Amino acid sequence: MSRVEAKKPSVCTTGPMNIQSVRDSLSVLHGVIMSCYGPLGRIKQVHNGTGGCVLTTSQSSALFNSFSVSKPVAKLLVASIRNHISCFSDSGLFAASLCCYLVDHFFNLNIARHTVIKVSRSLLNMCISYLSADDCACKVKVDFNSSKPLLCLIRSVVSSKPACMLTTQEADYISTLILKAFICTIPDKSGPNIVLGKSVIVPIEGHSVSESSVVPGLLIEMPEFCWSRSVPSSGLPFAEIKLALFSISLSGDLCDTGEGTLNILNSVDTENVMLDQLLILGKKLVEDRVNFLLCQKVVHPSLKQYLKEHSVVAVDRLGAALMEPVSQMTGAQPIASLSSIPDTCYGSLQGLHKMSMGSKHYIHLIPTGNSVCSFVLCNRNETSLKELMRTCEAAERVLQLTLKNPWVLLGGGCTETHLAALLRYKSANMHSSGLTELNCTAAEYQLVADCFCISLEALARNLEHDGGEMSIDLQMGHCWSAAPDGAVDFHCSDTGQQCGCGTHRKLEGLKCSALGSRYEPFCPQGSTEKQLYPKSDKFVFDCFAAKCNALQVAVNTASLILDLSYVIEDPN
Repeated sequence: MSRVEAKKPSVCTTGPMNIQSVRDSLSVLHGVIMSCYGPLGRIKQVHNGTGGCVLTTSQSSALFNSFSVSKPVAKLLVASIRNHISCFSDSGLFAASLCCYLVDHFFNLNIARHTVIKVSRSLLNMCISYLSADDCACKVKVDFNSSKPLLCLIRSVVSSKPACMLTTQEADYISTLILKAFICTIPDKSGPNIVLGKSVIVPIEGHSVSESSVVPGLLIEMPEFCWSRSVPSSGLPFAEIKLALFSISLSGDLCDTGEGTLNILNSVDTENVMLDQLLILGKKLVEDRVNFLLCQKVVHPSLKQYLKEHSVVAVDRLGAALMEPVSQMTGAQPIASLSSIPDTCYGSLQGLHKMSMGSKHYIHLIPTGNSVCSFVLCNRNETSLKELMRTCEAAERVLQLTLKNPWVLLGGGCTETHLAALLRYKSANMHSSGLTELNCTAAEYQLVADCFCISLEALARNLEHDGGEMSIDLQMGHCWSAAPDGAVDFHCSDTGQQCGCGTHRKLEGLKCSALGSRYEPFCPQGSTEKQLYPKSDKFVFDCFAAKCNALQVAVNTASLILDLSYVIEDPN
C-alpha cells in the first residue's frame, strides 16, 4: 500500500502581485507568442513532459489548447485567449501579445493601478468607437457582389500559417476553395431566420494540395469490404431516395434500449427478443419504401442482411459529427426509438454514388438542395494536413463573422499603427473635462496613452522576424517595412512601395518615422485615389469582429492582471 500523505492547506497570497513574478510568469509565454506572429512567424513544436504526440503549429487555437501552465497569471491569460478563440477562431496571438505588452509597460509606470486601469479602458473605448464609426479610415466595407475582398481576407488567414507548407499558388488555390465551400453553405432562399449550412472537411494525406476539391453533398468513408455487406446486388438507388437516420444503436444490445429498469424472466432469450424487434423495424422501413438507412452507431448484421435483401442500403458507424450535416441536408429527423417512427422523420436525397480518392472509398450523398458540401482537403503529410484543416476551419469562421458584420480591418500592422497615431493625437489634445471624469492628471493620462500606443506599435514590429526595419508614415499612419539589408526610406524617394496592408503606395513627399520612435502627433487621414494601390487582389485584411473583440480581451485581461490582489492555490 502506498504511503498516504496528509492533505495540505490551500495557499493564499494577499496584497498587490509582485511585479517581477508576474513578468517571469508571462515572459516565456510572450516569447513563444511573439515568435509565431504573422506570415513570417516561426513554427513551434509542442509536446508534454512525458512524451506523446508532437504538435507542429504556429496557430493560436492549437498553441493555447496545448499549453500547460502552472502560474496563476499565465493561467488567467491562457483562459481568456482560449475563450476568445472558441468564439472567433482568429486574432488569438494578437490578443495575447498585446495583453503581455500592456502589462509589462504598465508595470513601469509610477501611477496608481486603478488610475492606469481607468485610463486604459477609456483608450479602449476610444478605439472601439472609432473602429465602429462610418468614417473610420482603417476599415473597408465588404462588397458581396465581388469575390476579391473575401479572397483577400481568406488569403490573409491562410498565408499567416507557415506550418501549412503552401506555395503561393497553393495558398491562392486553397483560398478559392474555402470561399467556394462557404458559398455552398449559404441557403438559396432568403428569410428572417436563415441558418447557414455545413462544410465538412474530408482529409486525405499524401496527396498534392492541388488535388483538393469541393464536392456538393456529403462523403462518408466506406471501406471496400463494407460495400458487399451493405449494398444490394441491384446496386445503389439512383433518384428520389428516401432516407432514415437513426441516432440510437441498432446492434440489439439491451444497454441501448434507453433508461429505466428491466425485469427479465428466466425463460426469455433477450438476444432473440431484441433481434425480433429489429426485424420488425426493418419490415416497417421496407413498407415505408425507405431506400437508405444511416445509423450513428452500429447496425446488427442480421438487420443489415434483411435490408440488403430488400434493396435497402444500410450504413452504420456514422459518428456524432456527421449527424447534424446529414439532418440539415436531407431534412431527416434523427430517430431515437425502435417502435414508433412517424413519416415526418424521413428525409430525401437526390442520389447516391460511389467515389474513390487515393486509397479511400466513399459513398457520396447527393443533396436536393445546396446547403451542405464536402471539402476534400489534401496535403503532403499528416502534420501539414492537420494545420491546414485548422486553418480552413478558422477561415470559414472568419467568413461567417464577416457575413454578419460586413467590414474588414486593414492588416499587415496598418490598423495598429493607425490607431496608435490616432490615440497619440487625441491624448495630446485631451480636454480637461475628460481628465476630471477620469480623476487623473494630464501627465498621468499621457503616460498611460504612450504605453498603450507603444504596445500597439510593438505588435506591428512583431510582424518582421528577419531584421527588417519598420516605419510609420506621418500622414495616414500606415505601416511600412524595409528589407534587412536596406535603409529605411524616410523621405520616400522609393515611390511605389506598398504599405503593410497593400492598399497604399508611397508617393514622393510622404514623410515617415521609424516605428517606435517619437514623432509629432498628427491626425491620421484617409486615403486619396493617387495613394490607392491598383492591385486590389493582393490586399491584406483582418476580420473586423475578431480583431475588435481581441483588442477588448487584451485590455480587459491586462486590467484584471493589474488589479489582482488575492491568489488562492491548492497545492494538492
